[in-house]
Amino acid sequence: MDPVDTLRINFNPDQMFILNMAMAFLMFSVALDVLPGDFKKVVDFPKSVGVGLLAQYLVFPVFTLGIIYLFQPPVSMALGMILVSMCPSGNMTNFLVHFAKANVALSVTLNAVIILSATVVTPAGFLFWSKYVPESETLRKSFELSFSDMAGIIIRLIVAPLLLGMFLNMRFPTFVARIRPWVQRLSLLIFFTILILALVGNRENVFNYLGMVFGIVAVHNVVALSTGYVLGSVFKLPQQDRRTLAFEAGVQHSAWPVADLPVF
Repeated sequence: MDPVDTLRINFNPDQMFILNMAMAFLMFSVALDVLPGDFKKVVDFPKSVGVGLLAQYLVFPVFTLGIIYLFQPPVSMALGMILVSMCPSGNMTNFLVHFAKANVALSVTLNAVIILSATVVTPAGFLFWSKYVPESETLRKSFELSFSDMAGIIIRLIVAPLLLGMFLNMRFPTFVARIRPWVQRLSLLIFFTILILALVGNRENVFNYLGMVFGIVAVHNVVALSTGYVLGSVFKLPQQDRRTLAFEAGVQHSAWPVADLPVF
């Protein structure tokens, strides 16, 4: 077993509780941009939504396994890559899609579908694809991990806040329009605060393993961004939709894997 496989992230129970609440708030801020009507728009982009789901939940995980077989990272890192590959994007992609002059309506619709489907697909996909990580059986058995554990955490910390945000956005649009900018700014502040505290609390691990991790993560990210665009080209989607799928398949919401930390 590689020494990196024995590392532990430094979070005590009180910090984990605060982290969980912060993750729930981040998901709530995402939901303030989503309306139930967004799901109905699937009929406007059926082919593009289908290709987006294919890229997100099948093609990118397969490519991730290819990177794992090619670079042979430590098992714990490989499992982390699988988890990231199964995590959906967040509201940041809507901003990136708008900035890239791509299909914002498709981005919002695909985001809504993927985020809610992730309640089932993320834990099920991780449990399925992780079986193909070489020499991972021992480490996987050491996890207190089951489909119900992961799904329960996702429902409590992600789906419930999402549904609450969607409900408020639907019933009280004027109120939500006033608070949305402040909530989203606060969510970004919380996210970067958590990131900085995590880096400081685990600085020894970061310094020791950054060089090993950086190259593989960079390749993983490039492949992620390429997956949606290339697949969109294969299916001859409009140029705007291809750029949209590049961001949707290539930008994973960091809160999702962090929210799953209590499971391991």
